[in-house]
Amino acid sequence: MSEQSLPEDTREGYTDELPEYAERVLEVAERIPSGRVMTYGDVAEWLEEGGPRQVGRVMSLYGGAVPWWRVVRSDGVLLPGHELRALDHYRAEGTPLKEASRAAEGHLPRLDMKRARWDGGADEEAHT
Repeated sequence: MSEQSLPEDTREGYTDELPEYAERVLEVAERIPSGRVMTYGDVAEWLEEGGPRQVGRVMSLYGGAVPWWRVVRSDGVLLPGHELRALDHYRAEGTPLKEASRAAEGHLPRLDMKRARWDGGADEEAHT
């Protein structure tokens, strides 16, 4: 979310300085290779601090400047309200997807978490 999208009453006290935890979350998001994802819980585990909700809060407030589409829900469902933008990124990066069944609401695919999930290791090779 950018400064422009912050509520008016929040913008007055807004500074360019991010909370230390937010900086750390965003650094992890930037490390995730193209075509791969980490869950909110994975990021918290990587940092050994906070939990999925705290990571999600950071991403909702400050994640617009990083590849936000690479930090995802553990069930592979695309981020509500941002599905189409995220899907464009996933397709451009070759992120593994599971096509939606015809019965699925909106017929949107999900992330194939078994193939797309990145464990944060040094092996950043593309998935197969």
